[in-house]
Amino acid sequence: MIDEKQINLIVEKVLKNIAAGNIRETENKKLLGVFESMEDALEAAEKAYNSLREYSIEQREQMISAIRKLTLENAEIMAKMGVEETGMGRVDHKILKHQLVANKTPGTEDLNTTAWSGDRGLTLVERAPYGVIGAITPSTNPSETVICNSIGMIAAGNAVVFNPHPNAVNVSNFAVDLVNKAVMYAGGPKNLVCSVYKPTLQSADIMMKHPAVKLLVATGGPGVVRALLSSGKKAIGAGAGNPPVIVDDTADIKKAAKDIIDGATFDNNLPCIAEKEVFALENIADELVYYMQQNGAYLIKGEEIEQLVKIVLTEKEELQGKGCTDRPKRELMINKKWVGKDAKLILRELGIYVEDDIRCIICETGADHPFVVEELMMPILPIVRVNNVDEAIRLAVKAEHGNRHTAHMHSKNIDNLTKFAKAIGTTIFVKNAPSYAGIGVGSEGYATFTIAGPTGEGLTSTKTFTRERRCVLVDSLSII
Repeated sequence: MIDEKQINLIVEKVLKNIAAGNIRETENKKLLGVFESMEDALEAAEKAYNSLREYSIEQREQMISAIRKLTLENAEIMAKMGVEETGMGRVDHKILKHQLVANKTPGTEDLNTTAWSGDRGLTLVERAPYGVIGAITPSTNPSETVICNSIGMIAAGNAVVFNPHPNAVNVSNFAVDLVNKAVMYAGGPKNLVCSVYKPTLQSADIMMKHPAVKLLVATGGPGVVRALLSSGKKAIGAGAGNPPVIVDDTADIKKAAKDIIDGATFDNNLPCIAEKEVFALENIADELVYYMQQNGAYLIKGEEIEQLVKIVLTEKEELQGKGCTDRPKRELMINKKWVGKDAKLILRELGIYVEDDIRCIICETGADHPFVVEELMMPILPIVRVNNVDEAIRLAVKAEHGNRHTAHMHSKNIDNLTKFAKAIGTTIFVKNAPSYAGIGVGSEGYATFTIAGPTGEGLTSTKTFTRERRCVLVDSLSII
């Protein structure tokens, strides 16, 4: 007889073997649209774009429909591959993310024509493609971003060349292959979406500088966004965030606690929109912490907090000057080993053993604690007590670092909600809901995994990947 824990271990091992098998299969077979060199990928994409120009918008929509269908059919496979290859996140949540991009990423319906007519004739403004788009994708949402971008970019009439994150290249290229299969099944051109087997900084540089690439899109950290913005080309950058959440004393505390834990633990806190630090009014903080513990949070205190800092953060030494006698400046940086890992695995490093229902580690800290300042992308949530809403807003704005990405608030006071929204100035502001409501989960609005805060496009969609073209006909076609 074997107990439930042993059964779970066996199932987990089988799932890992399945995912590993998919990765090996991906490594050993020729994938559609994936090339040995970036130059070949760019050449193929340019040829595909020239073919796509002969297709109608209706035909493009047929391609998008096929991509959606194939994504839904392969959501579980890509979720398992992603977790196995990157070591980050949760399979069940990654399945949901693939379903989200398949169902809620806008297609050709996002292309709207503007018209003016009057005494002097008719003027039309239509949405036209850029041509070949160069895109850089992350390891946190690899295949999700490839598919989300592909849907929007193809619907807009473009071809795209991806330079995936090297740590997620297999699942990313699996998604590239999937998109090409769907496009060709719908009668579209081959190699409409391209990539390389071994993406590097050099291949990214070739992509950014190639004359065929008219638009660059990066989903990742501040470094990759800075590189694109210095390319001299039109660039859309989706950078880092460090989303704060405020809970005031008018909120439904029980609901707020559950919503925050649900959002902060979705895919083990990998999404850039997820709650990263909490600012709670003193008079409701105890109640909030209590209900968080009722919803899968484990509270650590005292020395346990400092031990956790040493586990999930490491010191980076930089010389403060150029002289050999200069003292090193020590800065903390994320220990990538723990990014996207389950809370129970992180707690195990502290010598704390918990069941699977524990999904988040919470602790009370000061506003300047490293857990508040650094974007951890782990299911670790610091809670800062504040005296009033104004103090909470001031500290939350500081913690967000001006990324203008995402912020959250739980409150029934319209004035407080408005004051925080104006002060923080983020692309996404979620009120009284888990963070993932900001990308259309359980809420209104479309989904995207490329949220362009640094360059201002916001939640990208099909129309983001188009340029405006104006057609003017004077003294004709107005029938007023």
